[in-house]
Amino acid sequence: MKARTLVTQRLYFGMDALKLHACTGRALSRIVGLPRERARVSAPNLHQDFEVDPTQGQALIGQLVSAGLLQPAPERPDDYRLTERFFEFAAARIVEPLQRPRAKLLLAMGCKLAENINREWSRNPLEIESFAVYGTYMTREHRMDELSLGVVVQSRVSPPRARFRKMLTKSEGADQIRTAFRDLSSFVTVRLVTDRRTLPRPFSMVFDRAA
Repeated sequence: MKARTLVTQRLYFGMDALKLHACTGRALSRIVGLPRERARVSAPNLHQDFEVDPTQGQALIGQLVSAGLLQPAPERPDDYRLTERFFEFAAARIVEPLQRPRAKLLLAMGCKLAENINREWSRNPLEIESFAVYGTYMTREHRMDELSLGVVVQSRVSPPRARFRKMLTKSEGADQIRTAFRDLSSFVTVRLVTDRRTLPRPFSMVFDRAA
């Protein structure tokens, strides 16, 4: 199951992180001991678990279905299957938002990581051409729920000392780079591309090997 982080001072489906955590937990308690593929929760029970009236509840259920947390049961339209994404939200850890000074420090750490990857990771067939930051960081917001990085990779020219060592595949190399950047912080999300023109806009280039 994917690890998920919820941030205080942000609303999820109209609820703060603590309330969402409590509501999803109540829903999960109804299916304890049942195989996930067979577990169903009715609309009235969901209304009760999320502390909403039927009108608000149907609107909320519509949001949860659209977001992939609930899946209508074909055999019983008033019942819903809790998806893997629902379990992710229920198990998520809750943290304070990322402050901009900390985000700047993480970007500096990312530059050092990129330099180290290019210099030392000789078994990885990919190297970092550049990386950029985009998303909430590009606004005036001082508190963020994630730090979105777009990492531009290119094929590595293998140095002599790496020629006689088994190289990773490009897929393995890409996974290794993603993991390394994500390990900087649970706030970091990583998008690997081969052309900076495909990065989400607006973005700001943080590291450029050619510079």
